[in-house]
Amino acid sequence: MMQLTKIFHFEMAHAIYGYNGACKNLHGHSYELHVTVLSNCFQEQFIPAPGFIIDFKEIKRVVERMIIDALDHKVVLSRDFIKGNAPLALIENLVLWEMEPTAENILLYIRQVLQEAFPTETKLVKLKLHETKDSYAEWINANTFMA
Repeated sequence: MMQLTKIFHFEMAHAIYGYNGACKNLHGHSYELHVTVLSNCFQEQFIPAPGFIIDFKEIKRVVERMIIDALDHKVVLSRDFIKGNAPLALIENLVLWEMEPTAENILLYIRQVLQEAFPTETKLVKLKLHETKDSYAEWINANTFMA
């Protein structure tokens, strides 16, 4: 099995409604996103010309258009958070979600968007989202390893 991973960076602010720690307050992170894909048309010997499973530029194009453009330098808050903090609804770069924008939910959002965005011969295998340099959430496509 051959996999490719491309790493992306974006800045985003959020707050967690109903949480009793520091993350209940509006704050930001420098996120690092690892996107890993494989192709179901990979052969054991060599990959026919041009020799790519998928071009790194194509991964970059999809992720930047679908994820980075949607989240970079945005403030992501849940509708529940806004209900209790109505003045924040006026933030120009606000993105409203039904769920809380935790690292786990951000990763599930990214998974859903990317699974629909990649070409059919390219399978999303793994996502890793670093919220800080030493804390991350990871999603692994269990179906990839159950064949």
